[in-house]
Amino acid sequence: MKFRHSTIYLILSMILCSMTAMAQKQMPSKEDRIRWMKEMRQYKAEYIAKDLNLTDEQKQKFVPLYEKLDAETSHLGFETRQLEYSVMHKGDKASDLEYEKAAEALFELKSKESAIELKYFDDFKSILTKQQLFKLKGAERKFTQELMKHHRKSAGRKKKRPND
Repeated sequence: MKFRHSTIYLILSMILCSMTAMAQKQMPSKEDRIRWMKEMRQYKAEYIAKDLNLTDEQKQKFVPLYEKLDAETSHLGFETRQLEYSVMHKGDKASDLEYEKAAEALFELKSKESAIELKYFDDFKSILTKQQLFKLKGAERKFTQELMKHHRKSAGRKKKRPND
């Protein structure tokens, strides 16, 4: 159990270090953002595999598939946010049609993400036990909670430092 927690904290520390390094730069390049997102997907998949206690054989099949799922949903979210930002930046110059299309994309985002996840469900079913399959969503939430908890701690330390 101690090993599991130390591994989790190591992964989260690596993520936060890369986030901090990127935050210190003025504007990260597109390549930096792409590399960071790829690393984040890998960390997340590894965290979930560890949390689900996958065998080496399961992990070998699960991790690439999960990274692919995560990449698809991330890309969809990115496209939706791009549309949202383009309309926001136009402000009063945006047409009613542009507002409507952006709103529609925002409202459809969760259902499209769900459709992508369901597309992978049968593949996961062939890799994971029924119990692991059931615990998958919980492991995803746990990863997000750990990441946010670590982020809050990191943000709190930054605020407490003198001379900032």
